[in-house]
Amino acid sequence: MMSFSLQFILILIGTFLIALVLTPLVRLLSFKIGAVDYPNARRINTKPMPSAGGLSIVIAFSIATLVFIPMLTSNAAPIKSYLSYTLPVVGAGWIIALTGLIDDVKELSAKKKMIGILLAASIVWFLTDFRLNDFKIPFGGPLLHFDPWLSYLLTVIWIISITNAVNLIDGLDGLCGGMSVVIFVVIGCIAIVERRMDITIITFLLAASTFGFLVYNAHPASIFMGDCGSLFLGFMISAISLLGFKSSTIVTLALPMLLLMLPIIDTLSAILRRTLKGRKFLEADKSHIHHLLMKQFGHRNTVIIMCGITTLFGFSAFVYMLNEMFGLLAIMIILLAVEIFIEKSQR
Repeated sequence: MMSFSLQFILILIGTFLIALVLTPLVRLLSFKIGAVDYPNARRINTKPMPSAGGLSIVIAFSIATLVFIPMLTSNAAPIKSYLSYTLPVVGAGWIIALTGLIDDVKELSAKKKMIGILLAASIVWFLTDFRLNDFKIPFGGPLLHFDPWLSYLLTVIWIISITNAVNLIDGLDGLCGGMSVVIFVVIGCIAIVERRMDITIITFLLAASTFGFLVYNAHPASIFMGDCGSLFLGFMISAISLLGFKSSTIVTLALPMLLLMLPIIDTLSAILRRTLKGRKFLEADKSHIHHLLMKQFGHRNTVIIMCGITTLFGFSAFVYMLNEMFGLLAIMIILLAVEIFIEKSQR
């Protein structure tokens, strides 16, 4: 009989292959249903691009979760723990994905998209343990416990914020998917150390699903993930971070913010840059991080560099688990190095 580890590796390979096979089919479907990104001043594509690629990620993940994982011979508690929230998570994920798909075909108002995200967030709060019930203050601080109404409110705000933030970084071929794979793998590796097999399973399945799609989404992309994919990935990142690790709640909550650290730095730098130049901070320019990198390194290398920097931020989470002071110091050093690079690149 095969070991659990070998079975799981085979499942990951199968999940990757499903996404790999489905993506070309989803590409054809995108054109038929009108999920197409047409070129304009804000987009990087110069020709109409199918934009429902996220469907292949969601379908591959759903098949792996609902079909492959229950076939595992292991009856260990971690497997049972994972299966206990399978249906609610998959159901909520599909609500998010379909909301994004409708937006890809027929642009939805921000209010209608928010309703879809709110519904999915409510499902995971009421039917799973994906909740912000408490928070451990770092550096030996107390553990704060939240009343149910406050827990629900904070959980919904967190999910909405991270979901939309991830959606906003989907601007270059392979960038959103690549950065998402990084964060899934980092959380999964931390889960192995923490012996949280339920978190390991869900994160690596999502990474495998996304990686299968990335084969076609890497520059030059033949398909975009669209809001269907970016909203789904953002939702799953935000939800998984709420499961938390016993050793440190802040580690999992900080990981999504570390994933978004480059866009955060970029936004703050843009506001400062435009303010100092006497311009409106909402006025568009071409001095964003990816613009600067693309001028020097090209499209593909820019995505690789940004994913590499994100990997460093993720690695700092491991350092934080070992020593809080060194972990924060590592984050500050990376932040300083990125900011210096931005400033020098503008000269």
